[in-house]
Amino acid sequence: MSAGPATPALALRGLRKSFGPVEAVAGVDLEIADGEFFAMLGPSGSGKTTVLRMIAGFEPPTAGTVLLGGRDVTRLAPFERDVNTVFQDYALFPHLTVRQNVEYGLRVRKVGRAERRERADEALRDVRLDGLGDRRPAALSGGQRQRVALARALVIRPKVLLLDEPLGALDLKLREQMQVELKALQREVGITFVFVTHDQEEALTMSDRVAVFDNGRIAQVGTPAEVYERPATPFVAGFVGTSNLLSGDAARALLGRDGTFSIRPEKIRLVGPPTAPDRGAASETPEPELSPASAAETSATGRIAEVVYAGPTTRFVVDLDAGARLVVTQQNLTTSSADVAALRGAPVRLAWRTEHAVPVPDPVVPTPRDKESAHAYR
Repeated sequence: MSAGPATPALALRGLRKSFGPVEAVAGVDLEIADGEFFAMLGPSGSGKTTVLRMIAGFEPPTAGTVLLGGRDVTRLAPFERDVNTVFQDYALFPHLTVRQNVEYGLRVRKVGRAERRERADEALRDVRLDGLGDRRPAALSGGQRQRVALARALVIRPKVLLLDEPLGALDLKLREQMQVELKALQREVGITFVFVTHDQEEALTMSDRVAVFDNGRIAQVGTPAEVYERPATPFVAGFVGTSNLLSGDAARALLGRDGTFSIRPEKIRLVGPPTAPDRGAASETPEPELSPASAAETSATGRIAEVVYAGPTTRFVVDLDAGARLVVTQQNLTTSSADVAALRGAPVRLAWRTEHAVPVPDPVVPTPRDKESAHAYR
């Protein structure tokens, strides 16, 4: 007899939230597996943080159900749910030591002193802060305080750990370091992490799966590669990374097809990268002949409208003869910052593999009947 499907660590069924006439969450259905690192990604106002607050119990849903390990916790108080939350501001008690901060949740649960200390020290070891238990939060760096907040959340061994943009207050280098450490920690402890962020790179770097939110709905759920390589809507294509969208006459001229197509900038190459022209001899020298693309590629000609030097890469903005504008990213294997200004206005041929022009479905617009049903469901 084969085993049935495992009960998800977290399941949301028809979750909705309205604030007066404003519908912040417009019907979310989602399942998150036990031990999964799951990211909820979206711009400000997309509904992701409201969903997190409803999971935590800080916000009651207008309609729908929250299930933790198959148990309906929709109407339970936050302290009755097997979850814990790490916030962006960490909310550490400045008058308590690091160890006392970590022990706090255990004290509330009336765990004995000896067990509290043992579990707090174990949690501090998990986040690589062993030996710092007697310090105060003010004596720690930003990254260390963030790890104290993690240890305090993990010490009660929740079923699900909720993280509300916990890296947002850190500088770029520390954020990148903590992304790697946080993912490694999640693998070690094996707890389900639900991570809210507006930073696309953070979501792609850390998560096993990503839900992209748009106007209170989930636009797409998938692995980072699926969401990036195969965006389900124009919004996802534009929000997750940089994407070129070809449609209308340009799509028909270049691809021979109707519809909307996404091409990522790094998938496009400059055929025969342009070299800086000799401005003094421009009137006497004919424009260079552009190399053809290979038979397996689609190509387009145009002129470089803008060049942005970004250290390891250069970003070219190209106005195509077919009428569209594409952004191309190229590694700086030869280009230097001294070259880029002279490349503006130069003719260029672009080429990309045919399969890298990915069809993007048009977004589904709710019908009046859908809206009436949603209103009745609330």
